[in-house]
Amino acid sequence: MDKIRVGVAPGLGTGPAEFTGLAELTEAAGVDSLWLSEVVYSPDVDPLIGMTHALARTERLKVGTGVAILPGRNPVLVAKQLVTLAGLAPKRVLPVFGLLPAQPAERALFPVPEGRRAAVFDESLALLRLLLEQDNVSFDGEFFQVDGVTIGPRPAKRLDVWLGGSAPAALRRAGRLSDGWLGSFHTPEQSRAARLAIQAAAAEAGREIESDHFGLSMVLALHGIPERLRAVAEQRNPGRPAADLVPTSWAGARRMIEQHIEAGLTKFVVRPGYSGDYRQFLDDFVRELGPLQN
Repeated sequence: MDKIRVGVAPGLGTGPAEFTGLAELTEAAGVDSLWLSEVVYSPDVDPLIGMTHALARTERLKVGTGVAILPGRNPVLVAKQLVTLAGLAPKRVLPVFGLLPAQPAERALFPVPEGRRAAVFDESLALLRLLLEQDNVSFDGEFFQVDGVTIGPRPAKRLDVWLGGSAPAALRRAGRLSDGWLGSFHTPEQSRAARLAIQAAAAEAGREIESDHFGLSMVLALHGIPERLRAVAEQRNPGRPAADLVPTSWAGARRMIEQHIEAGLTKFVVRPGYSGDYRQFLDDFVRELGPLQN
């Protein structure tokens, strides 16, 4: 049986002052994992720096990026950061990468040649994976070239790299190049279709993605769906009402996760879409969603 795991993410706007101590609280509550989004123009902590802080302050908690942007970053430097973190915190580093920032204004912060973002993403992923898996890497691509480089000791356990995204091209990329997928704002039917599309692309590329490497990130809006969140949900999934994508109660979150489990997903991230005491959120999370894990 595949392992069902449910992690948490801080509420949007959780800056350094609020983030201090949050990882320890999360681990003490017995939560599986903590996930950090990349939102530059906000108070939120940087995902890789926040990940480093959280891993250093805990012993068991897994920490992921959900999601960080890869094209526009040098994949050699990203690989170096990841192998360093994986060496310092074995089996607890969960990188997930995406094509574009959620906020269009941030796209200029991740510069790529005009019209070539997808091509840069593919090449960045290919080089990143080589660096994570091999020593003495040589690579002669359109955008990146390295000659006989080794970035340091690789982790004893292979470091998985997951991708986000929902467009057909993103799902094909996940099948060809990733170890797993973390979606968001999907209905269960859409999650099932995405999983099948990724598995088909992987098979076509002569690969196989482990069956428990498909997940979903969701926002819990306990006090009703705020207009900003409603607009984001409906922009990310046009034609679907936000109420189909954003649960508004713990019981609704549990039902939604159960439906996605039936669709073949096994990993979940729940973020509070409301302000309040994070300790209370964790207590409620453990009580309401913890029993879903096996």
